[in-house]
Amino acid sequence: MGDMSPAGDEVRRARYAVAAVFAVHGSVTGSFATRVPWIQEHAGLSAGQLGFALAFTAFGAACAMPLAGRVTHRFGSRTALRGLLAMWTLALVLPSLAPNLVTLCLALFAYGASSGMSDVAMNALGVEVERLLGRSVMSGLHGMWSAGALTGSAAGTLAAHLGADARVHFALASAVLTVLGCAVCAWVLDVQPGEDEEPPPRFALPPRSALLIGAVGFCAVFAEGATLDWSAVFLRDRLDSSAGLAASATTGSMLTMAVARIAGDAVVNRFGAVRTVRAGGVLAVLGGLLIVFARHPAPAMTGFALMGLGIAVVVPLCFAAAGHAGPHPSQAIAGVATVTYTSGLIAPSLIGGVAQATSLMVSFCVVTALACGLAVFSGVLRSAERGDRARADAPTAAAPSPRS
Repeated sequence: MGDMSPAGDEVRRARYAVAAVFAVHGSVTGSFATRVPWIQEHAGLSAGQLGFALAFTAFGAACAMPLAGRVTHRFGSRTALRGLLAMWTLALVLPSLAPNLVTLCLALFAYGASSGMSDVAMNALGVEVERLLGRSVMSGLHGMWSAGALTGSAAGTLAAHLGADARVHFALASAVLTVLGCAVCAWVLDVQPGEDEEPPPRFALPPRSALLIGAVGFCAVFAEGATLDWSAVFLRDRLDSSAGLAASATTGSMLTMAVARIAGDAVVNRFGAVRTVRAGGVLAVLGGLLIVFARHPAPAMTGFALMGLGIAVVVPLCFAAAGHAGPHPSQAIAGVATVTYTSGLIAPSLIGGVAQATSLMVSFCVVTALACGLAVFSGVLRSAERGDRARADAPTAAAPSPRS
């Protein structure tokens, strides 16, 4: 037992370090989101042109994420994460410098690529910490991402309120977050590949297991995107709510998801990933039904809160399941992340298209139907749980060892 204490201390320290990495990553996203109107005005774009440019964020992420596994294998997890996270925090400056549509598309492609690669690297390290601790921590890590996003959003809102130039705002935020990110990476695990371990391919399609897990994540991210992007519009246009009340629905959903993710590990450790996702799906469906049949703002806002509560832990658990399901966690996580990024990309436009053709109520019927998929298909996470238990029971020497 005595020889386990130093390793245990190192892993616990690494857990806090990777949680800080998640918060830094989320802060970049929160900072960027608040200054999109400034970027649109600076580049002289219409709403349609802005939507086209923003799609390059997800496109860049989807193209680059499969490369993260190779980078991690080549440099080790700590060095790879430090470099990829620094690329992401520094890339925050690029969109504010773009003077037109073409340069903004290129900037957002680079911004998305660095986001996706650092996302895969930090989730793979989170899975390794979870494996070594023997209990769920991924939900809490993603809760820290949400907390970081809220912090970055608050700072960005203040900067916008003060009329600060986004180039100055992003430069200061980028400098602070880069220093913080590089500093905390000193304490993350440094997982090195074994001598006989084959490197992952430079670019490969995700394994079938990752696609199945990603389908569950697709349902959750679709519901998340619809809730965050359309909840205020639903309350304003369908229920004649005030602008302030409508906006509070979006903020409430974000807070609900952040709190649920931070508290979610206790639920997962008690009931397991499959039952947690299944129960979350039921809550999301109940929330969707409240939204669809609401005739007053209060039931609809309750429905959006239930939707956020139900889907909050699904994506973290999908990343964890993918990382535990195969020999190359980064490759599997990249596959799941690619599917979920695609969902986040198409959800807002699809909801808008359905609403244009029919109504917002029908759009949220689609969201509710997809939420049913969480309850129905949550069993695909069970094989990953079995694989995780098998690895936990395997001799310690068989596992890749963290090196300081």
